Amino acid sequence: MNETKDVVVIGGGPGGYAAAFLAASYGFRTTLVDMRSTPGGVCLHCGCIPSKALLHAAKLLTDAREAMEIGIDFGQPRVEIDKIRLWKERVVSQLTTGLSQQCLRRGVTFIQGQATFLGSNQIAILKPDGQQSELLFDHCILATGSRPTPLPGIPLQSPRVMDSTAALAFEQIPERLLVVGGGVIGLELGSVYATFGSRVTIVEMSPTLLPGADRDLVRVVAKRLEKLTESIRLESKVTALVERADGLLATLENSAGQAEELHFDRVLVAIGRLPNSENLGLEKTRVRLERGLVQVDRAMRTADPAILAIGDVVGGPMLAHKAAHEARIAVEVLAGKKAQFDPRAIPVVAFTDPEVAWAGLTETEAKKQGIPVKAVRFPWGASGRAHTLGQVDGSTKLIVDPETERVLGIGMTGPGAGEMISEGVLALEMGATVRDLAETIHPHPTLSETVMEAAEVFFGHSVHYFTPRQNR
Repeated sequence: MNETKDVVVIGGGPGGYAAAFLAASYGFRTTLVDMRSTPGGVCLHCGCIPSKALLHAAKLLTDAREAMEIGIDFGQPRVEIDKIRLWKERVVSQLTTGLSQQCLRRGVTFIQGQATFLGSNQIAILKPDGQQSELLFDHCILATGSRPTPLPGIPLQSPRVMDSTAALAFEQIPERLLVVGGGVIGLELGSVYATFGSRVTIVEMSPTLLPGADRDLVRVVAKRLEKLTESIRLESKVTALVERADGLLATLENSAGQAEELHFDRVLVAIGRLPNSENLGLEKTRVRLERGLVQVDRAMRTADPAILAIGDVVGGPMLAHKAAHEARIAVEVLAGKKAQFDPRAIPVVAFTDPEVAWAGLTETEAKKQGIPVKAVRFPWGASGRAHTLGQVDGSTKLIVDPETERVLGIGMTGPGAGEMISEGVLALEMGATVRDLAETIHPHPTLSETVMEAAEVFFGHSVHYFTPRQNR
């Protein structure tokens, strides 16, 4: 770059602050604008991080209860919700403080306020004190994220009806909780509340929980949730909510049209998220929207040459790591590098107990698209490490092209699946074959061995799990 240019990033979430920090490292004069007092966005303030903190607390409680099976009795655990909430908030505070310090160290100017476009190269910033300033820039990276989707057709406004943000406040444990949505957020938060004593009912419109994952992977966590929750209603929906003095009356309707009324103290709505593209003044730019999503090309450029966009507001999997990767692409494009968003796999993780993780092509998608594949599985019941952990219900699964032996997808269910999935993602990005995984020495005894063993199942050579030998 012959001259330093000004870049403004609107939105301080995982995509936004990553873009701001990277832009500064490339020498741009960078300003980060967000409505919160510190960077971090939904993910850090009221999403990924606080939910994982609560999931960790729930796992400790579960482990304490299950320790009796191996001869360790801690006694009846005493749960102090207020202390757990304070600990969760302390985790968030430490991380947000760290991001604020990173802004200072990297020379990123952080401004708290609501940004509105006045044109393609100018925004107005309304600050919390009511003052307004204007900012000119050469380029803008839009990273305004998303918000929870409300229940369609049910206009009830009540503090008893929670979205994920309200549920993560963790102010009380309702006696009976209805979770609407059997996706990642619904199952994570539903399992937390169930572990801490709520009688949880989960309602999901699809015929399976975690609709994006293969059923054989979901089956393990579904089996555990069936024991943990009061009931799981698949192919069902909520058609009415009525507030009463003692709670909420919900009408649940199944696919056969049969309706049932049930009473709950609280309802958690987790049916998806909507892009934050309104009230930004985008009509004063050349940015194009489609169904509320900002339209971008593979270089993350919008139809306006001065504006790029990343993260939830552009659609695709609404995941923090996807937004952070797009941030890198956007900044490299501004720096004049040849870059485009073209991942072979974006991993998805449900941090339930046990965890479910998958990446690349699923067996279900392969069948729908008519893609010939061979799915191989290694059950964790054949893993020595899984036995020492008392976690033998998991499995590791590979989706393989039978002709080229290239790995097309990977999935796993069990403790640590969210950590181990990265090996599979790397294999997909590198175009690895199933033989590459089989011949990679894994440490013993570990759960990561199950990736190698699943690859060996493909050839019929698994040491710990007998399968008919293949002529390969």
